[in-house]
Amino acid sequence: MKKLLYTAYSNWHFLLFILLFAYIQSVYKRIIVRQEINAYTFTPEAAFATLVSVCILFLILLFFIRKWQTSDVFGIKVLLKIFGASLLSFVVAMQVIGFMIAYAFDSIERNFNQQTLILSTFSNLLDGIIYGSFFLVYYYYNQNINKQKKLIKYNQAISENKIKQLKTQLNPHFLFNNLNVLDQLIDEDKNKASYFLNEFAEIYRYILQVSDKKFVSIKEELIFAEQYFRLIQHKYGNAYRLVIKNENTDGYIVPLSLQLLIENAVQHNLGTSESPVFIKIEINKRIKITNNYIAKRNAKSTSGRALNNLKEQYKLLIENPIEIQKSDSTFSVIIPIINTLVK
Repeated sequence: MKKLLYTAYSNWHFLLFILLFAYIQSVYKRIIVRQEINAYTFTPEAAFATLVSVCILFLILLFFIRKWQTSDVFGIKVLLKIFGASLLSFVVAMQVIGFMIAYAFDSIERNFNQQTLILSTFSNLLDGIIYGSFFLVYYYYNQNINKQKKLIKYNQAISENKIKQLKTQLNPHFLFNNLNVLDQLIDEDKNKASYFLNEFAEIYRYILQVSDKKFVSIKEELIFAEQYFRLIQHKYGNAYRLVIKNENTDGYIVPLSLQLLIENAVQHNLGTSESPVFIKIEINKRIKITNNYIAKRNAKSTSGRALNNLKEQYKLLIENPIEIQKSDSTFSVIIPIINTLVK
């Protein structure tokens, strides 16, 4: 009983619509039949009686839907079967209820003669078709909405799981690259290696903090990118230069995006003090990271996994993709700024 009351309360707007429609229908019938308008024309008891009777119809429809609608796929044959069986059951149920009421008030002859029986049967059938159609449209509309919500949640869960997988690939990538740098610095300069290790610990702490976040502010990411670039300078000095042209710090970005692209530029280009690699970050309506291209001698072929992972993250999170522009002398990656956080 509690579940039934809760269902009625949850769908009060639909029941109110049915009541208003029944009221308008009763007023119209009275005007047509009596050919006059008086106070009785607008009394609501017929509308409430109709509401009670169609609630019986709704329960019958629900019974047959749960019995025969075994699949989430909408089928016309099943729908017609449900609707037909429900109409027949409703008409029979209303006649049985009417007979019981007539028997209780000793008015069977007046209410169950041939003419009255035909009229009441036709009236119940017509009400069943009208209100049953309203119910089925409302029911399947809600089912479709709920299905869409479940599908959205399912897709979000898949996307979040995939993003986590991508991040677990990026974090070790970052760690191993910098451990290799640290290993080389230990051989070259132990003091420099110690300073590098302290800086690296601070940076990795930031990575652990943002690893569960979808987005971080551009300001945060810029500060981190500058810290990360100082690590690169420990090893390479002025062979790589970072230039930031910042006209807009509003908005958000996928964590570690700038660091990854800086690392990408260092990995794939040979910078020297005489011929440095310039890494330029321009922020306005979009974020553009550009570096001049200086090919390494005997360069090993790379999988490009890190950049592909970043592209995949943006695909899963927002509609605007990452753009990659290549020429003989430059390589650019354009990242969209995220203005509204996605939940």
